[in-house]
Amino acid sequence: MNDLLQQDRCPLFVIAGPCVIEGAKLCLQVARHVKEVCERLGLAYIFKASFDKANRSSVSSYRGPGLTEGLEVLSRVKREAKVRVLTDIHEADQAAEAGKVVDVLQIPAFLSRQTDLLAAAGRTGRVVNIKKGQFMSPQEMLTAVEKVRSVGNRRVMLTERGTFFGYNRLVNDFTGLAVMKSFGCPVVFDATHSTQSPAGLGSASGGSPQYVPLLARAAVAAGADGLFLECHPEPAKAKSDAASMVELGTVEAILRQCKEIAELRRGWEP
Repeated sequence: MNDLLQQDRCPLFVIAGPCVIEGAKLCLQVARHVKEVCERLGLAYIFKASFDKANRSSVSSYRGPGLTEGLEVLSRVKREAKVRVLTDIHEADQAAEAGKVVDVLQIPAFLSRQTDLLAAAGRTGRVVNIKKGQFMSPQEMLTAVEKVRSVGNRRVMLTERGTFFGYNRLVNDFTGLAVMKSFGCPVVFDATHSTQSPAGLGSASGGSPQYVPLLARAAVAAGADGLFLECHPEPAKAKSDAASMVELGTVEAILRQCKEIAELRRGWEP
């Protein structure tokens, strides 16, 4: 997994892309832009987009192109942009097919306790990124890691994306990063979903993306190995998570600051 994340050669790795696949053209645009930024900064990059968003707030919300068409787009992005790719799976029977294409299988936060899903992802041999459930403590995420490891796959990383605080609000406890790192997994901080207001707009989630840089800097200082950012050239027109995504052109400034902090942090750590 170190080779995938280049942890021994760079201070930070980046998972970034649009929330959902809106078409090959957009995905390629985002992948190429972020790849160029990461190459300039010396950061490892993994492109992210979902073929299906099964947990949208409204039944009428756009979910994505589906498994077959979505994997075709991701395969094209991987081939033409020459990047590693990540996508979510929501059902155990999606794991094997998605695992033929992507480098990282992601378990959505709401599904982070689903034993069959975690085991199926683990059996593919791909890296499995488990997003911490908004309803779970950092300590509880060890049981999710163990479910993947139980099928012989130790290529697991964990992503912090905020914890429910009352209704329509998420907060971050940065001590949780240290707790999850103690499990022997790389830990990622999801800076965009952490600013989300789940279902805060009634039929859609709200957000406060102006706080993404602040939270990203804090998380890297606290020990995050990687950053997760959802980005789009025109966030207001995005078909999913429009209220919390960052504009594509702002990604470089965010990552440049975080890289500087990550390099400083290397001198603080034992």
